[in-house]
Order: sequence, then structure tokens, then C-alpha cells
Amino acid sequence: MSLDTLLLFAIGLNAYALLLIYLRSWLYRVPVYRPMVKNFMLSVLPLALFLAVAIVLVLTVGFVSRPLGIAVGTAGFAVWLLALPNSGYLITELNQSHRREDEEVPLWYDIIAVLTFAMSGVVNTVLGVMAAQLMLTVMLFGDSNAALASVPARSTAVVIIALVSVGIYLGRYLRLNSWDVRSPRRMWTKVREHFDSRAAVGNFALFCLTHTVFLLLIYGLIAGPFLDAIANSPDLVVDE
Repeated sequence: MSLDTLLLFAIGLNAYALLLIYLRSWLYRVPVYRPMVKNFMLSVLPLALFLAVAIVLVLTVGFVSRPLGIAVGTAGFAVWLLALPNSGYLITELNQSHRREDEEVPLWYDIIAVLTFAMSGVVNTVLGVMAAQLMLTVMLFGDSNAALASVPARSTAVVIIALVSVGIYLGRYLRLNSWDVRSPRRMWTKVREHFDSRAAVGNFALFCLTHTVFLLLIYGLIAGPFLDAIANSPDLVVDE
């Protein structure tokens, strides 16, 4: 599958997920569930942030200076990483918390709508991690395609996905958002109060483990063949 095809299907999945949210309201005469719309927007935000950071990085390195470009890229990457769990967070919508007993929306509709919604978040996560792996590999190893198959490059994806799982947990159970880093004391208080028992720590560890494995499997399924194809292809630039 080419990158163009992958992006086309990803855009289609996101559009379909958003369509089903609004179609639910129109078909069954129920209010639009605004939190899902908000979460959808937050899900695509990391991709927009990454694109903006990549453009600024290229322009800064090309027209200003490489050290400044690296500094800008590092800061932008940190902001992107804080926002990335918003994509995977859509998995937690599978609890069907938006359903009401007095609504006449068929269960089958909400199942397919929320499943599509959750998978759009998973795919957005995969695309974000894949883009980060490509960019970091280029920054560290230059134009070597084979470097994508190296241990550092593969480890990058594992570490980022593990951090995403941590972020999803903090968002769902501690109700922390990416922008809460502006109040570190408040964040630390919430974290300390939440993990006040061994059971809470164990639940956190199991949550992160299961979500990391799931996201890694999907990452390997979607991004793996594409990255392997690049790694096994000749370099575009050959040093003489």
C-alpha cells in the first residue's frame, strides 16, 4: 500500500466517524453528543501539530540555522507528544457512555458508530507515531533508508506508544488534559491522590500494558509493511 492510499483511507475513516456522529442526531432526532465531537477534533489535532512542526523545522534548518531548527523541532516534538494521547483516547469511547435509556437509537448503530470513532483514533495514533519515527530516523541517521529497521528506530515507536497508553489512562481516570502541564502542582496532587494504593498502581500497569500491546500490534499491521518497504529500498541520496 502506498502512502497516498494509506492517507486517503485514513481521511475517509475520520470523515466517516464524524459523519456517523451527526447522522445519529439527524436519523433519530436526538441531540448531537458534543463531547464526542470535541474528542474527535482533539484526535486529529496531533497530526496537524506534527505537520506544522515539520514545516517550521524544515524552514528553520534550511533558511536560518540548524541548531535553531533542532531547538524548535525539540520543543515542537514535546508539544506534539503531549497532544498525541488525544488520538488514542478515542478507544475509551467504547464504553458507550453517551447512550441514554430513554433514547430510541438502536444499539447496533451506536456499536458501529463508536467502533468507527475509536478506530479513527487508533489510526490517527499510528500515523502520528509513524511520522515521528520517520522524522527522528532522518534526523539521527540522515538519508539511510535501512536505518528504519534499526533497533533505535523501532524502539522509538515502542516508547512513544507506551507513553500514549500512559496518557490515555491519565486522561480517562484522572481527567487530565494535555494543557494541564501548565499547572504541574495540580497535576502532581491528582497523580499522588490517585495512586494511593497498590491496587491503583496495578490497575494502571495492566491498563498501560494491554493498551500498549494492542496499539503496537495495530502499528505493526498498518505501518510495518510501509516502513519495511522503505527500509529495503535503495537510498535516494548516495554518498560518494
